Amino acid sequence: MRVAIGLEYDGRGFCGWQSQPSACGVQDHIEKAVAEIAGESVTVTAAGRTDTGVHASLQVAHFDITAERPITAWVRGVNTYLPDGIAVAWAKEVPDDFHARFAVEERGYRYVLLNHPVRPGLMAGKVGWHHRPLDEHAMQQAVNRLLGRHDFSAFRAAECQAKSPEKDMRQATIKRHGDFLVLDLRADGFLHHMVRNIVGCLVHVGTGQAAPEWMDELLAHKDRTRAAPTFMPDGLYLSYIRYPSRFDLPDSGRSPWPCA
Repeated sequence: MRVAIGLEYDGRGFCGWQSQPSACGVQDHIEKAVAEIAGESVTVTAAGRTDTGVHASLQVAHFDITAERPITAWVRGVNTYLPDGIAVAWAKEVPDDFHARFAVEERGYRYVLLNHPVRPGLMAGKVGWHHRPLDEHAMQQAVNRLLGRHDFSAFRAAECQAKSPEKDMRQATIKRHGDFLVLDLRADGFLHHMVRNIVGCLVHVGTGQAAPEWMDELLAHKDRTRAAPTFMPDGLYLSYIRYPSRFDLPDSGRSPWPCA
């Protein structure tokens, strides 16, 4: 039987999604907890890997088991074996042709940025921070230029293993909620550090160090060294994953605060 699960986690306490020899990955904890309920070892495959410090309000994963358990066992049962900071939100039996990674049609990330002279205390690690005033209107004009299919090499980490730098950006919005800026991006896929590199460039525009048209130049030159430094992971959330409708899975989790 193949089971799909929806997860949320606080990325601060783990070394990213992927399993590590030291067992510090979110995947390590999920596999151990599922095995406790299943009574057998399992391999859990996720929709996408998140880096150290990056959160998820919706991560989708699947695993295959022979044990028969009520579907609630994969939620409440598994959660009893998970550490604070990771929780299964839902579970569903899916057909064998479902694949958490390869069946994805669209992914979405949200970045929450505190724009205030004083660094966060209560929200430390949960939001990014920039102390200088940011012009969200200029930032929106800049990110609009990323919409459509482009070569995103200028926003790609050197260690990125993706076969192609071309991605189709389908949504790019920035909204201000008091001292918080919320960036939502949706695309057919993302490169390693792509969102954090985009945020770094948008902050550059928001402070007036570059015009929105600078994004056109970055796309054209395809040169990572011309772009701004990679921004902190703190405010980044994997927040949206869409699959073909026949699988009937939720496409988003509980929205990272503040809601928008």
